[in-house]
Amino acid sequence: MDYTAAQSGFRQQPDMRQRTGAMDGSDGSQLFEDTSGVGFGPQTGNQPAGPQAAGFAGQTLLSDPMSNLAMAYGSSLATQGREMVDKNLDRFIPISKLKYYFAVDTVYVGKKLGLLVFPYMHENWEVSYQQDTPVAPRFDVNAPDLYIPAMGFITYVLVAGLALGTQNRFSPELLGVQASSAFVWLIMEVLAVLLSLYLVTVNTDLTTIDLLAFSGYKYVGMIVGVVAGLLFGRPAYYLSLLWCCVAIFVFMIRTLRLKLLSEAAAEGRLVRGTRNQLRMYLTMSIAAAQPIFMYWLTYHLIR
Repeated sequence: MDYTAAQSGFRQQPDMRQRTGAMDGSDGSQLFEDTSGVGFGPQTGNQPAGPQAAGFAGQTLLSDPMSNLAMAYGSSLATQGREMVDKNLDRFIPISKLKYYFAVDTVYVGKKLGLLVFPYMHENWEVSYQQDTPVAPRFDVNAPDLYIPAMGFITYVLVAGLALGTQNRFSPELLGVQASSAFVWLIMEVLAVLLSLYLVTVNTDLTTIDLLAFSGYKYVGMIVGVVAGLLFGRPAYYLSLLWCCVAIFVFMIRTLRLKLLSEAAAEGRLVRGTRNQLRMYLTMSIAAAQPIFMYWLTYHLIR
């Protein structure tokens, strides 16, 4: 009987292992399904994963009304800031009009350089207008431009470096001092003319850029003088600089008198009056200052 019990117990042990294995398999399968269901939900073949899931998340973020409101507010602030900067800059320097002063071509540059060096044969000094707007410089040699002054300033700095190099005095610091001093003198000259126009109460259509252009034309004569001095010595420097100083004086007188003097005085008729005399003195002073600056900025480059 004991042998039967033992035998029956021996026979029942595999059934228990089978039930235990079935239970373990069932629990393991259920455990895997519960974990995936709680964390991510049922997996399907059409569900995006990886970067696509991140893209959908970004779209969800962008579709948030608060995010759209913040983006719109930031864009409006940027637009207002840009308009404020443009408005404040146009009060002093009309940036939008700079294209007009660089509307030049090769023919205009050649004629203008000839006029700056030899202005004695030129008769008509009036700027042409088209529907109350001055024509572009490439159509009128009398119109002021910024191309020649800008290129003249750069060329002057390069020629100054060449002159210093031939004298074994070249250094980047000295060249920087030369360029910065020329630029500072130019700005001070323009500011002095603006202050003089304000004190004399002259009603003129001259803008700040016009004065900057007229003041920058003297670099052409300075370049001619320094190059002549480097090629032919100090006497050639003085002769060429003297010629260019007289030429720029005549050029400034004939150009500015149409802008500063009254119509009768500009035509050559005698006009009495304190205000017209002040305008004439101011015109003479602006023209006379050009040779002074030309000599001051070049005499130390020739030895």
